[in-house]
Amino acid sequence: MTVLLFLIQFSSETSTYQRIKLAVLQVLPLTKDAVHVYIGCACLLATASLLRWPLSSYKVLLPGLLLSLAMEVADLRDGWRQNEIHWAGSVKDLVNTNVIPVAIVVLARRRRLRIA
Repeated sequence: MTVLLFLIQFSSETSTYQRIKLAVLQVLPLTKDAVHVYIGCACLLATASLLRWPLSSYKVLLPGLLLSLAMEVADLRDGWRQNEIHWAGSVKDLVNTNVIPVAIVVLARRRRLRIA
């Protein structure tokens, strides 16, 4: 991973978080929006399996929501440093990260989603 970080040219003001994010996007054949969807789903499934919380519980959404908020705070902080704050992009990223997990929980609560 560190080799990739050195191969990609960054400005001196690029944060470590942004460098890692850009390196991951260089390796994965996914768009930034798709990565947010995968992160949200992975958080939901990891929380449900590791903490053994049912998918029908709203609390299973909390770790994914907190992670997505932390990622957006980092993005907004970096944007603030460069005088480029993109509120609409941050809202879109929050929605992309959390909409499928919320849909899964709602379906599980309505007993429309059955897990063996």
